[in-house]
Amino acid sequence: MTTTPRNYHITTFGCQMNKADSERMAGILDEMGLTFVEDPNDADIVLYNTCTIRDNAEQKVYSYLGRQAKRKQENPNLILAIAGCVAQQEGDSLMRRVPELDLVMGPQHANRLRDLLEQVLDGSQVVATEPIHIVEDITKPRRDSDVTAWVNVIYGCNERCTYCVVPGVRGVEQSRTPEAIRAEMEELGRQGYKEVTLLGQNIDAYGRDLPGSTPDGRHKHTLTDLLYYVHDVPGIDRIRFATSHPRYFTERLIRACAELPKVCEHFHIPFQSGDNDILKAMARGYTHEKYRRIIDTIRKYIPDAAISGDAIAGFPGETEEQFQNTLKLVEDIGFDQLNTAAYSPRPGTPAAVWENQLSEEVKADRLQRLNRLVAVKAAERSRRYCDRVEEVLVEGHNPKDPTQVMGRTRGNRLTFFKGDLAELKGRLVKVKITEVRAFSLTGEPVELYANV
Repeated sequence: MTTTPRNYHITTFGCQMNKADSERMAGILDEMGLTFVEDPNDADIVLYNTCTIRDNAEQKVYSYLGRQAKRKQENPNLILAIAGCVAQQEGDSLMRRVPELDLVMGPQHANRLRDLLEQVLDGSQVVATEPIHIVEDITKPRRDSDVTAWVNVIYGCNERCTYCVVPGVRGVEQSRTPEAIRAEMEELGRQGYKEVTLLGQNIDAYGRDLPGSTPDGRHKHTLTDLLYYVHDVPGIDRIRFATSHPRYFTERLIRACAELPKVCEHFHIPFQSGDNDILKAMARGYTHEKYRRIIDTIRKYIPDAAISGDAIAGFPGETEEQFQNTLKLVEDIGFDQLNTAAYSPRPGTPAAVWENQLSEEVKADRLQRLNRLVAVKAAERSRRYCDRVEEVLVEGHNPKDPTQVMGRTRGNRLTFFKGDLAELKGRLVKVKITEVRAFSLTGEPVELYANV
């Protein structure tokens, strides 16, 4: 490269883990003296942090890459980088498909961005997709919010769900030490952050790769133990965690959430299907009965808890009767929110090559029917908030109404009310709910918390 880059742009696709990775990479670029710009066409370094969980997300990446590749033909000093799960999955073949690329790096290499860019600046095309032990996170992320923050607690996944590329692209499970996690949270507390979401692809597996056990034979590092360990971090008012796996979700964890005042009453537990034969074909390792028992136990300890999840419509071989079992589970449980998707075959996964694939029409029809039911049930769940006073942590403006601020209840419901963001940002406000919708609320402030 003949000129030193001055600014950068990152576009993030996909899950919360990707958002957290992007914040860490942005922090590295800031430390290198570069400036973030909103428009990729103004940037000297363009980085796409990619997701391969759905085919349409992957195709969008190639479309964006194509535009920047054309730009690079006119401006050879442009550095074009691709990170994340598509990068890990495709590796060298991405360089062949888009020869203008300078850097291809998998998610495990996010903390090595500075080293990798220095190789690029020395004139190399770099592919970094080899498995490595995760480098402890000593970077200072450039966080998108200054109220809420992600904190990674475990990387990778050891599950082998037949539809999922994550274990192949994010590697085996690697837990951070409780001390490192607490130290990061303490720093966030000092910086004024009020809410932390502990993140893992399979967060309930936290700690099982760390050494040590208690005298009664139980592993001493579990997500439950971690919640007790970090609960008293000064300055942090709320703690959330995601994403959970029903196979590892314990009553002990639920009891901890009921006992610990900072842990929010919101549980995100994907179920994927309400049919046992489909769950078996997915290799999920539980039945719909077990999933229902988990939700019953949560509601026994925390009756008002908000429950969200993930579901797939149109998995290979799914019959109409089996799909009805998914609808029945959604009907019976009444989720506050549900992330839904039509099944999308992913390269390198067992289910992608099965012969019993369903047509796009059937998958689209089932997804539409599922989404209709989700909206109905979410609206029903929302009704319980009407006329109630909810604690809302103010995060920003309502983008559709600048006279309103927005934030989230402890149950993760988006809530809007009139107020001055300069005065209220980062504060906990008691809000009387006056209007309910399926996925959001509107209210009137009744009291500011004096201690914030």
